Formats: sequence, structure tokens, C-alpha cells
Amino acid sequence: MNSDSCPVWNPDECEGAAGCPPRCPRFIDKQGEPALIEPYQTNQLEWLVSMYAGYPDEHRSMGLPPVFEEQIYDWLESLIASGANFVARKGDRVIGHAAYAPKSDAEPELIVFVDPERHERGIGTELCKHIIAYAADAGHDALVLDVDSTNKRAIFVYRRMGFNLINQTGNDIRMRLPFDTDVVETVQCPPAERTQLTM
Repeated sequence: MNSDSCPVWNPDECEGAAGCPPRCPRFIDKQGEPALIEPYQTNQLEWLVSMYAGYPDEHRSMGLPPVFEEQIYDWLESLIASGANFVARKGDRVIGHAAYAPKSDAEPELIVFVDPERHERGIGTELCKHIIAYAADAGHDALVLDVDSTNKRAIFVYRRMGFNLINQTGNDIRMRLPFDTDVVETVQCPPAERTQLTM
């Protein structure tokens, strides 16, 4: 899909079709603005780097994203090579990024970042739903993530999505979302017989 969603279109009313991806790319945020969430494409690297350049320190988590542009490129290139990446965008501006990596693991790790100017709009939650839908569709068993124990907002969102705490070392919390629960059905587009996509 090459255009942003129409602001009057409600994705909650979609009934799906056989050719649908695991989750609809159209999204309306909490302020009523449309965005498109899609698998990362190679021509979006500069847009993605632009979102991370100058990322405020108070919104970094566990050393990510990196501070300097060269490190941002290295980090993204590694993540793109080993994982499945998704971007939220408005036109040619990336406003969010999520990934799971490595793709070869049965339980890859989730990361998600949103442009700080667009926090509290549900974009991070929607990106997480895409990751869950695609990772389950690709045959993974679960997702894991690491989060700082002081990041109460993120922990709340992850718990609400079905992640459970499995380990804590100091301020580092590890959470896990198994795909043998009904959470996958709640985030994937119907119908069940749609064409399976591989990433």
C-alpha cells in the first residue's frame, strides 16, 4: 500500500480478505490522525535515521537508540539484517519503529521506539500489535523484551498486551509473551485462511 490511510476510514470495521497481511497497515492514532504501519523497506533508512537523530536522552532506554549518527546507522543495519522491522509513517516521515530479532530464534526480542513528539497517541501499542501478528504468523513461539524497571508506562502497556515478567536483574526486567494464548487472535486480521506471509 503506497498511501496513508483516509482519516474517515475506521480500521476497526474491517472484516479482512484472503490476501490481507497479518495486521492491517492502516491506523488512526488517538488524536484522529492517520498513519501507515508497514514492513520496513530499504528506501526508508534515511527517514528512520532522521527519527533517531537527536533522540532525547530522557526517552532512551537501556542505551538505545545510540547517540551518534554513525552508531545509529550501525545499529539499524544490524537490526535490519537480523530482524523483521516495521515503521509507522506519515508520508515520508517515520514516526515509529519496531522490530523483532533475530528472526532465526523461536523467541526473538522485541524493541519499539516512537518519535517523542508523538508519544501518548497509541502508535507504540499499534507497532507492538504488528510485531505480535507478524511474528506469530511467521511461526515464532513467543516474544521477549527487556525494559528498565523505572519505565512504569512501558511496563503497564506491555502487561496490558499480555507480556509477563519472567526475570529481573537489578533494574533490568525481562518480559515474555507466549503465542499459545488468545492474544494473537485479538491482533491479527481475519480471516484465519488469509495468505501466510514470510518475512
